[in-house]
Amino acid sequence: MDEEFSEEELLEKAEKPGEDALRLHPFYKGKIQTNPKCSIRSFEDFGIWYTPGVAEPCREIDEDPEKVFEHTNKANMVAVVSDGSRVLGLGNIGPKAGLPVMEGKALLFKYLGGVDAFPITLDTEDPEEIIRTVKILEPSFGGINLEDFANPKCFEILDTLREEMTIPVWHDDQQGTASIELAGIINSLEIVGKDLEEATYSIIGAGAANVALTRVMFTAGVPPKNVIISDSTGILHEGREDLEKNKDYNPYKWDLAKKTNGEGRTGGLEETIRDTDVLVAASAPGPDTLKKEWIEKMNDDAIVFVVANPVPEIWPWKAKEAGARIVGTGRSDFPNQINNSIGFPGIFRGTLDVNAKTITDEMAIAAAHAIAETAREKGLREDYVVPTMDEWEVFINQAVAVGQKAIEQGIARNELTKKELEESARSRIEKARKWTQSAMEEGLIEEPPEE
Repeated sequence: MDEEFSEEELLEKAEKPGEDALRLHPFYKGKIQTNPKCSIRSFEDFGIWYTPGVAEPCREIDEDPEKVFEHTNKANMVAVVSDGSRVLGLGNIGPKAGLPVMEGKALLFKYLGGVDAFPITLDTEDPEEIIRTVKILEPSFGGINLEDFANPKCFEILDTLREEMTIPVWHDDQQGTASIELAGIINSLEIVGKDLEEATYSIIGAGAANVALTRVMFTAGVPPKNVIISDSTGILHEGREDLEKNKDYNPYKWDLAKKTNGEGRTGGLEETIRDTDVLVAASAPGPDTLKKEWIEKMNDDAIVFVVANPVPEIWPWKAKEAGARIVGTGRSDFPNQINNSIGFPGIFRGTLDVNAKTITDEMAIAAAHAIAETAREKGLREDYVVPTMDEWEVFINQAVAVGQKAIEQGIARNELTKKELEESARSRIEKARKWTQSAMEEGLIEEPPEE
């Protein structure tokens, strides 16, 4: 346990963000708004920005549709789209209850990545309707961020849209989470002196985040046989008749059952975790989803990432008491925040700056290495395996790495140099932060009321 706090104080600290959220959300009535980015010297300027002047850029775009990226903000606009069917650790709460999360996502996009993002929650859970809706939004946006869609339809939605749209579409719960988790794994293994390709991994939960994590891990060099995955029924293996029976409905889980778990383990969570080096849990919120005695059965110098929100599967101090050497959660109020907020703003920044057609797993892996390297430059510690959100260079480093990888893979419409990528990312992120700070100083964004 943290020596500075008692368990009671730690629990109180863990509950504080939720209490503040209930107080401050009604005060601000939302977290984002739109503001002009052009100068307005006098009312005559509206003749340029609107009628009659606006007709000229419209005519140019009509003659050459690619001019839309030159005359509008499309290249920097992302839609954050959700149906609210699997929000954080809250489950299927629907599009209205999910809207605060999507607004928060848009806020992080802007402040951390300089990306203009708009929350769009859909009043349908039908995959075909969702796919059609997102496709017809394409003219307005430079990218699509899918968020909090339930498993397994999230895979169908993502795969279809990536194939059929000409702008990048990704599901942040998949590739975004995988990027930051892979970065954390790389650096944690370096601290404990273990090898990525030789370590053994227990994965708790077989939803979108962990399915994508395993795919990215395999691409990064982790042998599938070294990975043991458990869902709510138990360990995935070829003998699971329920998985084979439902393989048409969820082919992703059946595929993992066939190629992972080289030992052929069976059983539940305790057996999944036993004798593994790295545990990644993205399952039901805790704090008692995972037991201390299960963590105790991991290998020496165990690495434990429990990323369920709003409450991790086990409190980090409990995992440390059980013998884990490195522990990360998805929360910003504990050390080692393994959360996609460290990843998606920089990844999309680099993607948009080169006007990439998609976001590949290789781009996500490039981002993971950029995240890991940023932390290594600061000096790794057991309580610091990935950068924090206030280390803004991590987003610039990712943007550069992702943009370069997109150019290397031949999917970038704009080919920028490393220096150009860095300057573009730094400028956009710096402006977003300065605008917010200036608005606060001028009183345009009010100070929150005291408790």
